[in-house]
Amino acid sequence: MAAANIKEVARHAGVSLGTVSNVLNRPDTVAPATRQRVLDAISELGYVRNDSARQLRAGHSRTVAIVVLDVANPFFTDVVRGAEQVVEEAGAMLVVCNSGEDSARERRHLDLLEEQRVRGVLITPVGHGPQPNLDKLIDRGIPVVLVDRGSGRASRCSVAVDDVLGGRLAMDHLLDQGHHRIAYLGGPFSIAQVADRHAGAAAALDDRGGADLRVATTSSLTVAAGRRGAEDLLALPARQRPTAVFCANDLIALGVLQEVTARGLRVPADLAIVGYDDIEFAGAAAVPLSSVRQPREQLGRTAAQLLLEEASAGEKHRHRHVVFQPELVVRRSSDQPRRTRR
Repeated sequence: MAAANIKEVARHAGVSLGTVSNVLNRPDTVAPATRQRVLDAISELGYVRNDSARQLRAGHSRTVAIVVLDVANPFFTDVVRGAEQVVEEAGAMLVVCNSGEDSARERRHLDLLEEQRVRGVLITPVGHGPQPNLDKLIDRGIPVVLVDRGSGRASRCSVAVDDVLGGRLAMDHLLDQGHHRIAYLGGPFSIAQVADRHAGAAAALDDRGGADLRVATTSSLTVAAGRRGAEDLLALPARQRPTAVFCANDLIALGVLQEVTARGLRVPADLAIVGYDDIEFAGAAAVPLSSVRQPREQLGRTAAQLLLEEASAGEKHRHRHVVFQPELVVRRSSDQPRRTRR
């Protein structure tokens, strides 16, 4: 059965097309009795408005998109949840796109979103170099807000966490625990957060000295990558093996924890572990993980608010770059001061 159209609604309610349009778009301008008659006709006929033509005339839709690095990562689940709250309150819809840490896939998503004339794009970009695809969206009048990434550009808003500071917090903690052989595990370094967290850890170590930092790069930020990284670290000769590992995110840290405990080793006595993000699973792990906490939902909410402000204000909008401060949450996986080991 074909869907009812607006002409049939008008005929069924005994009103003009203009009256039906007013009920749908400006209900306060229609007398209550007439408005109710139109609403009853809509209900009886099962009419569903087609918003595509109106959105096309307006030049954009009521859809906001968010492009994340890994939809399976609970960190991004929380960011999306925060953004969705704000977008839905504004009467719009949030669409989630997964780049999978693949720049070509990210580019395809952005091309399709441009074709759809979305209201705006929230994105955690794959790389941290030039971003011509984002520039193209902005040139077309589609607002772009970077999420969990500093912008460094006056032409777009950004919401981020000071990951360099986060790296410092993790490294200072491990040094305070008496560790002198420490590994940084994560990757790829083309992801800005991975590079920034390492930079913070390396800077803290340089400031204090007396310890070695081994960098072990992974191909992704997943539990499986963490297990493989742990295998490589544990295969080192005893005198070279790290006594602590700072992981670029909690999924890597959970993988390390799995591998270490599967070998019958103790955490933190044999290997201390610190993660990053403080996802829900970190505190619920068999050995609760120390982690650098990010305000995940607040990142999403703030980014969505900036985007909607820009979409409404247009050229009058003043771009802002919001930076949140991370917090170290110490749990059993690293909370055991140890004697100096060389």
